Amino acid sequence: MADARYDLAALLRKTADLAVAYLSSLPTRHVGARGGAAAIAERLRVPLPSRPEDPLAVIERLARELDPGLVASAGPRYFGFVVGGALPASLAADWLTAAWGQNAAMHVMSPAAAAAEDVAGAWMKELLGIPAETSHGITTGAGLANAVGIATGRHVVLDKLGWDVEARGLYGAPEIEVIAGDEAHATLLTALQYLGLGRDRVTRVATDGQGCIRAEPLAQAVHAAASKPVIVAAQAGNVNTGGFDPLSAIADAVDAHPNAWLHVDGAFGLWASAVPRLRHLVGGVERADSWSTDSHKWLNVGYDSGFVATRDPVAHRAAMAATAPYLIQSGENREPSEWVLDSSRRARGFALYAALRSLGRDGVRDLVERCCTLALRMKRHLTAAPGVTVLNEVNLNQVLVRFGDDDARTRAVIERVQTEGVAWMGGTVWRGKAAMRISVSNWATTEEDIDRTAEAILRAAR
Repeated sequence: MADARYDLAALLRKTADLAVAYLSSLPTRHVGARGGAAAIAERLRVPLPSRPEDPLAVIERLARELDPGLVASAGPRYFGFVVGGALPASLAADWLTAAWGQNAAMHVMSPAAAAAEDVAGAWMKELLGIPAETSHGITTGAGLANAVGIATGRHVVLDKLGWDVEARGLYGAPEIEVIAGDEAHATLLTALQYLGLGRDRVTRVATDGQGCIRAEPLAQAVHAAASKPVIVAAQAGNVNTGGFDPLSAIADAVDAHPNAWLHVDGAFGLWASAVPRLRHLVGGVERADSWSTDSHKWLNVGYDSGFVATRDPVAHRAAMAATAPYLIQSGENREPSEWVLDSSRRARGFALYAALRSLGRDGVRDLVERCCTLALRMKRHLTAAPGVTVLNEVNLNQVLVRFGDDDARTRAVIERVQTEGVAWMGGTVWRGKAAMRISVSNWATTEEDIDRTAEAILRAAR
């Protein structure tokens, strides 16, 4: 920029000051937003300037005007959805990522980005119990990781029948039977939507009281589809209860089919693999054909960061890779975009690498285990009060709560807690009844945060 007032160093120093001030406010900040998008947009809405404005003034105004709409989801008492914060090392690496401005599509565009994805991906597989020889990709999140894993499975089961789905599409292709549980996550269904397999054509299998696939009807569904190519989608970590599908039994059923692929959606539950006392929950996970998870959830890498791995690297690349005369591919180095849906993209591997190295194996284990212990602490606080029922087994980091036997009361408690601002958690519907859903996923959450939040919940219930 030619403007003489522009001082990059001063701009970045001020931006860092604004960021530090925000992060420092998280322990005491009202957790929910204090303003809506319409009002904030009205303050932002000015005629598009005809001349350049001072970048420092733009950033200061942006921080000031957006502040009421910021949700303290990076803070220690945000328990909505399954949202992590950002570890210090991943946050710092993400700042560098923006400064470096690397395009992570191809090795020639950034050998650094390719190297970080390669090493971080290997560490991810080691922690998650995924075979080392599998291929991997860094996605925006588990939703698109589901799409990549299932696209690879689609390639494999149709290729066995002599059908090139990438070249010929699904017009006239052998029909694929997709089998999933009644509690499959919404992003699994949208992945099927993206891939032309259809949300409403899925064979749904009954689930138990924790939302986990029942092994016997699953085996029956796979057996009934013996004449078709089959993709089975299992789940590690139900988004409401934290429950796990019986992966070993599902893998047995898939292995008995002549042409089947097993995908595991492990958006947050796959991290149980990193904790010895929780590892039984994902027993058999190594027998799957593809796996997806989020790094921006329990690993606290910050947004956005997902991960996919597949057992068949050749099929994985065939399902994702693009070719064109101008794409300069070395043939020797790993090309990051050949394993995901997007081409030009942020170099997500830098923050992922920094998070994993800063924690180490023990740190990842402690992070996951501590969140589970804190979830149990929340359960004990709440169930000690009359009229409060915890609906799930709390075997992981999810706590599903109901107040009395009245949907309206449960929803009112959730609204009161959100309005007060000590903590934030959302609502859900479980087995046809309203419930509060508490997800403990943040690296910064302490016992004191759990105690303060429980007090706020019980205060709202009274």
